[in-house]
Amino acid sequence: MSLFWRIFLLNAAVLVAAGALLLLGPITISTPVLLTEAMILTGGIAFMLAANAALLRLGLFPLQRVTRAMTTTDLLRPSPRPEVAGHGEIAALIETFNTMLDRLEAERATSSARALSAQEAERRRVAQELHDEVGQTLTAVLLELKRVADHAPEPLRGELRQVQEITRGSLDEIRRIARRLRPGVLEELGLVSALTALITETPTPDGLTIRRLMGKDLPELGAEAELVVYRIAQEALTNTVRHARATRLELSLRRSPGGVELRIRDDGRGLGDAQEGAGLRGMRERALLIGAEVFLGPGPQGGTEVRLDVPVPNGSK
Repeated sequence: MSLFWRIFLLNAAVLVAAGALLLLGPITISTPVLLTEAMILTGGIAFMLAANAALLRLGLFPLQRVTRAMTTTDLLRPSPRPEVAGHGEIAALIETFNTMLDRLEAERATSSARALSAQEAERRRVAQELHDEVGQTLTAVLLELKRVADHAPEPLRGELRQVQEITRGSLDEIRRIARRLRPGVLEELGLVSALTALITETPTPDGLTIRRLMGKDLPELGAEAELVVYRIAQEALTNTVRHARATRLELSLRRSPGGVELRIRDDGRGLGDAQEGAGLRGMRERALLIGAEVFLGPGPQGGTEVRLDVPVPNGSK
């Protein structure tokens, strides 16, 4: 039955019941209307309106759940779908809404995968150019400075040595940036070594102590999942170093009942009322690509905690 006919029949039932009471009941209306008769009619009309409202609310209640789902749904945080309830058009509407959410999540996952794949390809290209072109140019400049310094008079030699050290520092910084753009250690030595290198190479402010806890019985994740774990750890570590004003940071990677858990905690100033930025949304998008869940919130002792739960197929060891 369509929604129109359901509402029409509800209203008709209330009006028919009211008419039957007027016809068959001991209710009469005199002229002029007496006070008691006016009170009875007013009470009857109020009762009809209340009954009509209650029946309509009961019939349209499933739409309220859909409305709440529409206002709270976030494609980066998959949630249970509204239960298909009601009859006719209402049930069809809820089912169509759930189908739309499934399609939107699938399309977003596909587009995010393409965007992140293009981003990683661009990172590799930039890292390769930094290493091959800029790095080789600075190496040649460094060698030329050394040759000139060896033949320069003593007053000028000291200044050339200083320029040589500045150039060497710039070369080291370019190599560090290239490694962050394209973690070659991840491809060659695995996730644990890559995270260890990330912690070692990340410049930390004075007073920040980083502790790492790496499990030794981790299951195999696959290249894509390892890259997601690495990028989320990189983003969380960068946020802590730049914004948290923390004195302690702990990064742990261990086996969990369903797979692997990455946990990063600090004792900094926390998130506060800050809005979720592109970096945090990027974490969620990366996690969705591998079916993982990322949680971001206050730690048990203050600060901020980032937790990534990566599922592992039953066949992995």
